[in-house]
Amino acid sequence: MANTTGLNATDIASSVGLILAVLVEVGALLGNGALLVVVLRTPGLQDAHYLVHLCVVDLLAAASIMPLGLLAAPPPGVGRVRLGPAPCRAARFLSAALLPACTLGVAALGLARYRFIAHPLRPRARPPPGLVLAAVWAAAGLLGALALLGPPPAPPPAPARCSVLAGGLGPFRPLWALLAFALPALLLLGAYGGIFLVARRAALRPPRPARGSGSRLRSDSLDSRLSFLPPLRPRLPGGRAALAPVLAVGQFAACWLPYGCACLAPAARAVEAEAAVTWVAYSAFAAHPFLYGLLQRPIRLALGRLTRRALPRPLKACTPRAWHPRALLLRLQGHPEGSVLGSSEAPEQAGALAEGQRLSRPENT
Repeated sequence: MANTTGLNATDIASSVGLILAVLVEVGALLGNGALLVVVLRTPGLQDAHYLVHLCVVDLLAAASIMPLGLLAAPPPGVGRVRLGPAPCRAARFLSAALLPACTLGVAALGLARYRFIAHPLRPRARPPPGLVLAAVWAAAGLLGALALLGPPPAPPPAPARCSVLAGGLGPFRPLWALLAFALPALLLLGAYGGIFLVARRAALRPPRPARGSGSRLRSDSLDSRLSFLPPLRPRLPGGRAALAPVLAVGQFAACWLPYGCACLAPAARAVEAEAAVTWVAYSAFAAHPFLYGLLQRPIRLALGRLTRRALPRPLKACTPRAWHPRALLLRLQGHPEGSVLGSSEAPEQAGALAEGQRLSRPENT
């Protein structure tokens, strides 16, 4: 009876893990695809190159290593696909290359946004985005090549262990973890820390006095006296400015810190926690479209504009007056729509326009 209960609990945990893994896979594909379309259809975005690079890396990971984690890995994967030595080495190379490409791309995006905020008047980005992304892919390729230097995978009858944590890097795992996770974490922390300091300095700056405020006479009423008093609960300056840095750094630490710690742990303990830390790291691919897309105001505005264009517009209702014989004859002759109105309808239209202008005119204070 106890064995049956234990098996049922294990099966339930495996099923829940498989469902969550599938949701992460679908979210990564749909979210990054939608963000990529929005960025490509919106000219003028300052960090468009880095956003496109991040979406491409996430889509490559969602189309390659995440399906392998679902089909060939143990629970929460299905574990029904047996990979040979050559496909297993290819899977190790993809994992060891795409994960650093993602983390270094996030760090490059953070540094670019810091430059746009701290130095908004500089005409060009230095260094150019193409050079930065080429360096990111070169570093990712070198780190992926380290996976080919590890021990060979087991033959097909043995369980497939084709991940980085399962001996794919051998003695190079600490070096790979430092370059793939520690270095991007320090760069990201420095970039968003600088963004927070710039925003807090701007929040602490006193507002400029309005023009002509010295010549205006102030009343001696009770409201005018109370307006000079400080608020009862002064809030911390720069509170809203800390939201984006906290979310970016917190998401990076929550997704990638367990994987980096597992790379530094002994191989036996890393294999035990392989499934959990791997899918926690893969959840970053599904979180990036929301963190670096929907939370940014230009992306939201562009998404709303494209959505309004894509949705079908409602048909305009045709007024019965348009089917009047005289109005229809004038329309066929090419006269403008305003000339269709008769002499008796013109004063009504003029009165309506005058009323609309009067309502739209701001009142004098």
